[in-house]
Amino acid sequence: MKLVQTLVVRDEADIVGAQLEYHLNAGVDFVLASDHQSEDGTTEILESYARQGVLRRLEVSGPMQDGAWRTRMARLAATEHGADWVINTDADEFWMPRGAPTLKETLAAVPEPFGIVFALSRHFLPQPGDDTPFAERMTVRVSPPVAINDPASPYRPHLKAAHRADPAVSVSFGSHTVWSARWRALHHWHPADVLHFPFRSLEQWTNKGARRARGDKPLGQYVAALRAKERGRSADRYRSLLVGAEELARGRAAGEPLPPAERAAEPGVVGESVSVRDADIVRLRRSVDGLARRVSALERRRRR
Repeated sequence: MKLVQTLVVRDEADIVGAQLEYHLNAGVDFVLASDHQSEDGTTEILESYARQGVLRRLEVSGPMQDGAWRTRMARLAATEHGADWVINTDADEFWMPRGAPTLKETLAAVPEPFGIVFALSRHFLPQPGDDTPFAERMTVRVSPPVAINDPASPYRPHLKAAHRADPAVSVSFGSHTVWSARWRALHHWHPADVLHFPFRSLEQWTNKGARRARGDKPLGQYVAALRAKERGRSADRYRSLLVGAEELARGRAAGEPLPPAERAAEPGVVGESVSVRDADIVRLRRSVDGLARRVSALERRRRR
């Protein structure tokens, strides 16, 4: 079995090397990486893995075309790189398998005709001290008892998709779902956790939020970061995302949040899976409401 990883990345030099190294040791055989105009050393890191023969760097530019780039890589994995399974990632995501030592063994256990599976994202919080590596500081994750539906929250629950190779597959924006005429989706069973480290320092949070709010990905969390920057309040806004020693102690006393090691044996996956479905329903309702407003506006214009 051959496992190929796809990656969309821009200016993630502080984490992309660790991400690649982790997955290559967790069962990934080859990486396809779309490098979107990186300027911080990310390109050089990708090229170092390309020289080792384990990565193919695809240079992309212009406006963000997330879904199209992911789809292109997933299809290349099937047609040019002999993939059996494909995982679709961002640079700040680490796929941790459940029930088996490697991702390859976990995915190999999926019976046919199922060929699309979903992993739960686990969002890790930044802690004070930008000078130490993220893996040493970010040891606490968000584990809410119910779904977070605040559009400006970076910690809303979501799923990430993996799939069997298919030369006609389509991958959504953010790799949250996959469409395939060949393979059926296996819902409500999650073969992996995706450990997510979205914000790792004040500088990285500020730059990422401003860039994406201006065009790459204008979600509420990024718009909030841009507005904070424009008002000179980036440090205050970023501090609101941090978890310090006192807050962590209060969380431990209340039972939440806990470091991942302490939750490893906890059967809380079903509850979190339900939270994801609840959040998806809210997202769908917002989309339907937005569509209804646009249709109403068109009808008024037509009557006039």
